[in-house]
Amino acid sequence: MINQEQFTKYERARILGARAFQIAMNAPLLIKISKENLEKIKFDSMKIAEIELNSNILPISIQKPLPKKKKEALKRAKKQKIREKKAEEIEAEEEEISKEGEIMELATPEDERESSGPSNEE
Repeated sequence: MINQEQFTKYERARILGARAFQIAMNAPLLIKISKENLEKIKFDSMKIAEIELNSNILPISIQKPLPKKKKEALKRAKKQKIREKKAEEIEAEEEEISKEGEIMELATPEDERESSGPSNEE
C-alpha cells in the first residue's frame, strides 16, 4: 500500500472527497471513534475521512500512469528527387519571372508626400 505522504495534494483531495461522500451516505466507519470525539468534530464526514486516511486503513488505491520510456532513433527526412527536366523548367520559369519583374526600391518620405496629394503646409 502506498504511504499517504506519497500522495499528491490532488490525490489526497480525491481520496478524502470520495471517502467523505461515502460516510455522508451512512457507510460504516473503518476506525472506531468514541462518541465524545465524534461530538468534538461535530460528526463532520470530512474530518472522519481525514482521520481514517491518517491512520492508513482506507482501502482506496490510486493507479498512477507512468511515462513509457521509448528508445527510438531519430530519422532524417527524405529529400524529394526532382527530375532534371523538371528542374530545368523550374529554373527557366524563375528566370522569366526575374526578367519581367519590376525592380522595387525603398520608398522615401518625398515620394510619400507627392503621392498623397496637396499638402496643408501652403
